[in-house]
Amino acid sequence: MNKFLDYQRLCRLCPLLCLALAGPVAAELSEEQTINYIKECSADWASSVVTGDTSRMKVYFAEDFVGTGIEGNRYNKMQAVASNGPSDIYRSNTIDSVDVRLFGTTAIAHGSETWEKYDGSKGQWVWTDIWLLRDQSWQLVAAQDVEISATPQ
Repeated sequence: MNKFLDYQRLCRLCPLLCLALAGPVAAELSEEQTINYIKECSADWASSVVTGDTSRMKVYFAEDFVGTGIEGNRYNKMQAVASNGPSDIYRSNTIDSVDVRLFGTTAIAHGSETWEKYDGSKGQWVWTDIWLLRDQSWQLVAAQDVEISATPQ
């Protein structure tokens, strides 16, 4: 009879355990972890310009992402993560700086990166990215880019 009562208790506890375990897996990130994550994602986006690897971008770009390119054109997530493989234009693209400010569930990242093309021209992109915390995940929702050419034209 004791075994039967133990079995009944276990059956009552099982749904509660399942609900507890089915909750969100990702723990809330500290401020430092959030800043580091956004900086890592910025570096990933910068390297994708050269490598063409946009696999991580598909995760951190929000479905409703809207960016403004260097010529004033708007682009969405699908356009941003489209990859044609390694670049035949850019030899390198490196992050110079990323400063992240947190405002609750919003983060603003200001950064710059320096690029060099295969034709020898060099330049810099200066940008602002807006991130939102949604469903316990930081997502990039907007970007604004400016290009500064270092090569005389």
